[in-house]
Amino acid sequence: MQAENIHIRGGRLIDPKNGIDRQADVFVAAGKVRAIGETPADFSAARVIDAAGCVVCPGLVDLSARLSTLDSDLAAAVAGGITALACPPDTQPPLDEPGLVEQLVRQAESLGLARVFPIGALTRQLAGERLSETVSLSRAGCIAFSQATRPIFDTQVLLRAMQYAATFGHAVRLQPQDHYLARHGVAHDGRIAARLGLAVIPVCAETVALSTALNLAFDTGVRLHLSKLSSAAGVELIRQARARGLEVSCDVAIHHLHLADEDIGYFDGHARFDPPLRSAEDRAGLRAAVAEGLVAVCSDHTPVGEDGKQLPFDETSPGAVGLELLLPLLLRWAREDEVPLAAALARVTCDPAAILGIEAGSLEAGHRADLCVFAPDEPWRVTAATLRSREKNTPFLGGEMIGRVRATLVGGRAVYEAGQT
Repeated sequence: MQAENIHIRGGRLIDPKNGIDRQADVFVAAGKVRAIGETPADFSAARVIDAAGCVVCPGLVDLSARLSTLDSDLAAAVAGGITALACPPDTQPPLDEPGLVEQLVRQAESLGLARVFPIGALTRQLAGERLSETVSLSRAGCIAFSQATRPIFDTQVLLRAMQYAATFGHAVRLQPQDHYLARHGVAHDGRIAARLGLAVIPVCAETVALSTALNLAFDTGVRLHLSKLSSAAGVELIRQARARGLEVSCDVAIHHLHLADEDIGYFDGHARFDPPLRSAEDRAGLRAAVAEGLVAVCSDHTPVGEDGKQLPFDETSPGAVGLELLLPLLLRWAREDEVPLAAALARVTCDPAAILGIEAGSLEAGHRADLCVFAPDEPWRVTAATLRSREKNTPFLGGEMIGRVRATLVGGRAVYEAGQT
């Protein structure tokens, strides 16, 4: 499908990166934003998208989305306004060979939906022992390197990995969780876990791993990103590191802004996450950090089949689908905490684009036309039928959302329009 001239008419244009928040038409041609406001003299629209009552913003950029069934997951992404996403390396097999990375990129490009940016395995087979050939993986398309949720037991291996990455300018992404402190745990160390008799993962599992990663980053100068923070104490360590001059970035999964350990209820497997849902106080600390711009937001999309959730809580597979819920849950948080819409959208557009170092998150004339058009006040219910992901595992199933994507453009092509299949 070729890019065509598109006129997006009558919407509220919000471009957080460039400080734009006003009523304005957008004109797209040759895969790029041609102009904003006045119609170019030589422009003739092949298609007009009526954005009256809608917000027009840069396409969302998701810092972490696992892809199990590529076509359904990427269809879900564009239905959620996501035009670019980073894929963690814990695929089957792990992304530790250039051929696997190239194959993933080719398959994603052939679908012509959201752009996929692979995160390569930091160590071979994610075993935490031998370093991957990150230079070759980078040439194949990897934009950063990670262990996903797998540990590196030997701190010297982690030090060497950071030194090697810093030498070649590669970014390292870590999920801070000490393996031994978290071992066998499934829930936050609090009264809920005590009442239910669940094995716990204390907050110190996060802060101990964070302290190690931050100290090694200071010593090596590596470009470090910390994924899926879960605690207020963890946020405070990031704040202190930045005050000391470390250019470290971080994110939180969208569900951690809305749920707490009390939402486990009576062993609800859909509320099991990695890291676990923590206390209401931790949730408040995370929300405040996102509001101030310290922390970006990701979907942490993790498809799990129904068989993986209909088990005793400590045996269920952690995670939830989130590609189509990222935007409405972000809007819910913004309304509840009275965060300006432009600031909220920055956490899923220009902020993650800067972290990944990709061309995205902006609607400047001449830039790539990745756009999202959404109706901020449109209600809809989360059901198996309304979710395009093949898997439907989410604690929000059956709940009502406010805010729905009406159209998504990737590279100037309309890849999703509400009401069309």
